[in-house]
Formats: sequence, C-alpha cells, structure tokens
Amino acid sequence: MPPTLTLKSGTAWDDAWQRCLTVAPEAFRDDRVLNLWNAAWQTDGRALPAVSPVDGTPVAGPPRLDRATARQAVRAALDQHRAWRHIPLPERRARVAATLDALAEHRDLLALLLVWEIGKPWRLARADVDRAVHGVRWYVDGIDTMLDGRAPLDGPVSNIASWNYPMSVLVHALLVQALAGNAVVAKTPTDGGVACLTLATALAAREGIPVTLVSGGGGELSEALVRAPEIGCVSFVGGRDTGAAVATAVADLGKRHILEQEGLNAWGVWNFSDWDTLSATIPKLFDYGKQRCTAYPRFVVQRGLFDAFLAAYLPAVRTLRTGHPLAVDHPDDPYPALDFGPVINAAKAKELHDQVAEAIDRGAVPLHRGTPADARFLPGQDTSAYVQPVTLLNPPRSSPLHHAEPFGPVDTIVLVDTEAELLAAMNASNGALVATLSTDERATFDRLAPHIRAFKIGHGVPRSRGDRDELFGGSGASWRGAFVGGDLLVRAVTRGPAGERLPGNFPDHQLAP
Repeated sequence: MPPTLTLKSGTAWDDAWQRCLTVAPEAFRDDRVLNLWNAAWQTDGRALPAVSPVDGTPVAGPPRLDRATARQAVRAALDQHRAWRHIPLPERRARVAATLDALAEHRDLLALLLVWEIGKPWRLARADVDRAVHGVRWYVDGIDTMLDGRAPLDGPVSNIASWNYPMSVLVHALLVQALAGNAVVAKTPTDGGVACLTLATALAAREGIPVTLVSGGGGELSEALVRAPEIGCVSFVGGRDTGAAVATAVADLGKRHILEQEGLNAWGVWNFSDWDTLSATIPKLFDYGKQRCTAYPRFVVQRGLFDAFLAAYLPAVRTLRTGHPLAVDHPDDPYPALDFGPVINAAKAKELHDQVAEAIDRGAVPLHRGTPADARFLPGQDTSAYVQPVTLLNPPRSSPLHHAEPFGPVDTIVLVDTEAELLAAMNASNGALVATLSTDERATFDRLAPHIRAFKIGHGVPRSRGDRDELFGGSGASWRGAFVGGDLLVRAVTRGPAGERLPGNFPDHQLAP
C-alpha cells in the first residue's frame, strides 16, 4: 500500500494568510482582503465566500463593489493618472524596479497563494511569479528607447483578466503600463487569485505606483471599467463571449483596446516520423491541466499515421502526474512534482465531465481516461474540482469539444486524409493564438503554415505567449485591438505620432507587426 499523504509543513492556507497579515497589514484584515482605490485601502464591498479548488478549504473571497463605488474609483484613478504621467521616467523606473525587488523578496508567499487560490502546482506557481518579475525587468532596462517620441494615454488603463495567470499576465501588464506613464486599474478575477493580487498590489502601492484594485461582477462594473470616459485603454484577457461584449463597447466609443480571447489551438501531424520528439513533448502540453490560452487541446492527424501517433501519444499521457499540489509523503519533503492539480472549481470540473460524457454518447471514441486512483490526494479530501486527463477521437460536430477550447485536461483528435481537410480542421475555431504543424519536410511546413489561422505557428514545437521581446497576438476571432509583447506592449498603451496605426486587429484595419 502507498504511504498516507500529508500536507507539507508550513503550507496550510492559514499559514499563508497569517504571512499576508504580517507582510501587508494595510491590505488584509483578519477575515477579508480590501479594495484599493483613491490611493487608500478601503473596507467597502461585499466579501463573498470562496473555497480553494485544491481541497475545498475556505479562502478569501473578492470584496465586490457596487457600480457607483466603482465609478468613484475610476474617477480617482484619473486624478492619479494626471499626476503620474508627469513623473520623470527615471523616477518611474526606480519605483517599478523597487516593486520588482519586493515581489522577488516575497516570491514564495505569492506562489503559495497561487497554489491555494487557483490550484497551480508549486513549480508552475513559482514560474508565474518569476515570469512577471523577470519580464518587467526587461522593460525597466529598455524603456527609454521604447518611449522615444511617445507619451502616456489621456486616461488610465483598465485591466480585466482571467484567473489563470495573475502574476505573469496581469501584474506584468500593470507594471509595464505604469512604467510607460499611465495609472492602472485592475479588476480581480471572479474565480480566484484575489489574495495574490492584493499582496502584489500592496507591494506596488508602497512604492508609489498609481494602481487601483477592485472586485466585482463583470456586468456590474463594466460601465465603469470599460465604458467610463476617464478610461484611456481597456486590456482584456478572457473568453469570446465576454470579449465580444467588451469589443462592441470599445468599438462604439473608439477607445484604445487590447482584447485577448480564446481559440482552439491545434497541433497538426502530416507526413511526419519523429515520434520520440513528439512523445517527449506531450506531457509538457498538459501543464496546469491545459488551463492556459496557449494550450493545445486539439490534434489533427493524418489518418495513415494514426497508429504511429497513438504509439507515441498514449505512453506519454499515461505518465501524467496529478493531485493535491501540497500533498507529500512526509511533512518536510519537497513539494510534489505534478503536471497539474485541480481545475479552477467544481463547477468547471462538472462541465468538463458532462461534455466528455455527452461527446461519447454521441459517437466520440474514448482513447484514454485517467482515474482518481492515479492521483495523489490527502485522506478524505474534497476532490470535486479534479479532472483526470481524457483523450477522445472524433468528437461530434454537435459537441462543444469539436469547436471550442475546453480549458481543461481534455484532448480531442481528428483524423484527416487530405491537406485541405488538415487545414480546415486546424482552423475550426475561426482564429487561434498559437498552432503547430509537425511535418518532416520544411517545404511542406512553409507551404501549409500560411493557411493556418494562428498568430504564432511552430514547426514541430509548441508556441507560447512569450516574454520580453517576443510579440503576441491572435488571428481571426481570437484577438481584437492592439498586439502586445516587446515594444508593442508599450506602443499599445502610449500615444505616438498623429495618424499612427498600431499593429493589431481593429474594426477599421488589420496590421501585422
């Protein structure tokens, strides 16, 4: 019998919470986090109950503001913006650099909060913090050139982001936007990350960064965070349904915008033979249970290669390690090495289970299904937010798994016979952020890749959002507004010469970087 697992010493939610109270007492109370607006931590908002997806432990919930208070917060952010935009760049750089030093000092606490709030395994939680710190340092070092001939926007940048990358996406964006001369406003994601973001924001506010952090429902706060005339730019990361509503609003108002939306990122296999390389890559594609915008949930495989593909794929997917991210054999053991833990909540787990069952009922063929017996759990813990890896062949066209990103550890495989079918299947979602084509001949890749509707396309290797000078965007319905990454992120949140056309997908133009 395997040994009974226990929680790693010093990693309980109560341990993390007490450390937050010690590090940033201005932002935390005994039983809740606070909102930050008008340069002060506020006890307003109705704090909702929340539980960790890891094991159902109660955690801090978002203190949701009403519409009127959110409007006040945005008006106050405009006042901060008007003052901050005149702060000399060397001082802005020094304050952002000091914030990065503070984030690095509290790296492990930020990572532990990510484990509890959004279920990230320790390795990936630390990587999220590190990518934020190292990524912004790159901008601190090179911001002078990027801002040459440019000025801050007329109002603060409003940030609405999904829960899966609070540090490397949201905090990273906030600090670069502030470095460029803008005050910044952020809404905490509804589904998790509020304590991590509150701690990071507290460290930034101490250094004088003009940041506003509020909580609330999207419908309740959209009038203030998207439509308010004070807002100079809207930066959104999330799903297509919500993104479409934001896109309509900013288009009507002619407002600067960056809208990163989901797409079904596909991995094509055509005239290919390097199966050892593909097999070694498969487990990495399951990092964080494929709960990321650049995950690959769809494989499009040449029918004549299907047997060789399965021989490479199935042994690899059977090596995946899942379970409680803090469960160890002995209290002082290292953190467990896992590919993923829970999905974001029990409701999402049920949705995925239901979609898989419905797809199979309508004709999809299950090729692999992990079982809870394969996972590492604490005795008697709540496992309602866990989904074991699943692989389905040929999901029916009536299933959401056929055309939409599942945002969980569910792979689908589609078989094709011609290059035209390959391209059609890889473009099933009308645009994606990334795609990959595994094919032996470079000439074949060069001929087919231009017809794949994705912003980044890898030749036998996965593509990612990237850091530092790597650009990022999406094609088709996966992106609206300015592209980001490298100097494009700074250009997106600053004003350049009159008549400037930013690279991106806009209602009146599409411009590649």
